Amino acid sequence: MLSDSGIVYFGNDWGAENRTSSHHLAVRLAKVAPLLYVDSPGMRAPQASGRDLRRALRKLAAALRRPTQLEPNLWLCTVPQLPFRRLPGVDLINRAFGRWAVRRAMRALGTAHYISWFVVPHPGFLARRLGEALCVYYCIDDYAAHPGVDAAVIGARDDALTRCADLVFVAPPTLLAGKQAANSNTLFSPHGVDVALFARAMDPATEVPEDAATLPGPVVGYFGSIHEWIDLDLIAWLARMRPQWSFLLVGHVATDVSALQGLPNIKLAGPQPYRDLPAWAKAFDVAIIPYRQNRQVQNANPLKLREYLATGKPVVSVRNAEIERFGRWVQIVDGREMFLAALEKAVHEDPPGAAAERMAAVAGQTWDNRVREVIGHVDLALAARESRHVMQQEPG
Repeated sequence: MLSDSGIVYFGNDWGAENRTSSHHLAVRLAKVAPLLYVDSPGMRAPQASGRDLRRALRKLAAALRRPTQLEPNLWLCTVPQLPFRRLPGVDLINRAFGRWAVRRAMRALGTAHYISWFVVPHPGFLARRLGEALCVYYCIDDYAAHPGVDAAVIGARDDALTRCADLVFVAPPTLLAGKQAANSNTLFSPHGVDVALFARAMDPATEVPEDAATLPGPVVGYFGSIHEWIDLDLIAWLARMRPQWSFLLVGHVATDVSALQGLPNIKLAGPQPYRDLPAWAKAFDVAIIPYRQNRQVQNANPLKLREYLATGKPVVSVRNAEIERFGRWVQIVDGREMFLAALEKAVHEDPPGAAAERMAAVAGQTWDNRVREVIGHVDLALAARESRHVMQQEPG
């Protein structure tokens, strides 16, 4: 049983500005078994910026410290990797340092039995090298399509981990068939959502932040990272076409936003605490998913899709496979003109009861439910492995 094991969990940056499924899964798994969250930077090559340099130095210093206990059953350690994997010797250094650092940190769990759990592929060379009873790969993205990564190397790591793992969970539906072809023990496991948290957007007691409360309506809203995959040109065009509307963008800016500069009806609110997102969403008249159409987006399972629906707000979005599964509750569009027309409809024609229907569409898809399903499959895999081990020990 998972509850009898420790979990060595390789996730993305614990301190990232944006909460991801990596974080949501970890905190809930830690309620079942002691969990060591291995902060695993190094998938993206660092840029020559002060922010990246400070981050690299911070991660290096953290790697030399003992694990930090965050909660009664949850510890955090950092095991950075040199990102220049094509240079001779770098891979060997990463393997040697990574194994030593993780095994040292594993002592904090205080258990003799472990499973390894990977939510990112680049530390996958440690799979089956930690003395674990089971290896789980929870694939939440097309990692090789991320901007700034070495696509060939990350793609190879992703494929190797898929084949190596005892159990693979896949969040984006477009990646499922390929993963199943590589590993027959692959299951579809879409993202969950903090239903109760985001429902606060409909609570009369929830106060809208002052920076949002003063915006003239209607308000078109977005929350999440503002990265290369966000279509800023589309947002700028929409803002110019409807200068009387407000466009509220909540999240860390990680790309050039010059396309939005000089537009008085665009508000960049910056990163906000995860727990405060429903208060910002309460100011939205309509929420948007304005992604660029590229490989990364085609293979994405956007967290904000379910979070938006849980707020009850109308949603206008570009197209991808996961979003189309919610086509009954989301206005899916192709092109600028359709996007603008859908916004007009959402602002002026949202029918009575539609908000409740959107909230009901995701009411059962909580992170707690999703993690319970996953744990059930992991327990079955552990039981099967134990059964095989007993049979091998029997004489004759």
